[in-house]
Amino acid sequence: MKNKKITPENATRAGLHPRSKHHGRYNIDALVQALPELKHKITLNPRGEQTVDFSDPEAVLTLNKALLAHHYNVQFWDIPKGYLCPPIPGRADYVHRLADLLDTEDNTINVLDIGTGASCIYPIIGATDYQWHFTASDVDPVSIKVATQIAKLNPHLSKKIVPRLQKNPTNIFKGIIKEGEYYHLTLCNPPFHKSLKEAEQGTKRKADNLAKNRVKRGSEATDKKGQTIKPSSQGLNFGGQKAELWCPGGEEAFIKNMAQESALFKQQVGWFSTLVSKKENITPIKTLLSKLGVNDVKVIEMSQGQKISRFIAWRY
Repeated sequence: MKNKKITPENATRAGLHPRSKHHGRYNIDALVQALPELKHKITLNPRGEQTVDFSDPEAVLTLNKALLAHHYNVQFWDIPKGYLCPPIPGRADYVHRLADLLDTEDNTINVLDIGTGASCIYPIIGATDYQWHFTASDVDPVSIKVATQIAKLNPHLSKKIVPRLQKNPTNIFKGIIKEGEYYHLTLCNPPFHKSLKEAEQGTKRKADNLAKNRVKRGSEATDKKGQTIKPSSQGLNFGGQKAELWCPGGEEAFIKNMAQESALFKQQVGWFSTLVSKKENITPIKTLLSKLGVNDVKVIEMSQGQKISRFIAWRY
């Protein structure tokens, strides 16, 4: 048996990954050329620079369409109203840093995305930048339907992304990983709230913080009477459905369930991984992984602007 290697947290990786396509400010001219409709969503910030209103869900959705068209050759992409609209640069960073873990010469890399969502964002990035083949799972039939449509209507993705419905919401890998399948990587952006109430409170805090930041920058929106318009927590770009935002026990319970199930599929997966939004959850998760006999654990911290995020990866 190999010696167990439970590594300490890595130093924060400042900035986006070197292979990221999203360094620096958005190239608005290039994005408008890729998606002309973005032109109608462009505003100027107090410094006179072109940007979009990030409190406007339609503007953020259009920006994402333009980013996907320009950087990932995605000609069709849309999500139902109320579903999570992901920040693409941060999502790409997770994919690039997972790629750094691979130590195989296999020509075909198989990846499992747990909770792919309607956006199907991780498979889009991984299939385009690395030619990875994805199984994209979700408990939500609508998300699976939309992800299937996105893959089908973009020729370079159609043979690389296979959405798969998880019929039992209490399972992670069971019912998804089939006999004889092997995955080099699994990834996940888990629900992190413990209840709907907690999720709604979190969304409200984000809305309030967004409003405060806009006032500080002198760029708050006003109506025809000159009154400040406060962004509503309903419909903001950080919205999301139940399965995307919360589950009983929250993030820690979800990831511990994932860890327990991973032991059942250790012969069929190289690296298991998941984002961890709350740093205090790392220690109990690592303790459980050690008890499960995991040989190698890595915690990779990422930095995008002032935001610090992290993922934990393990292999048997």
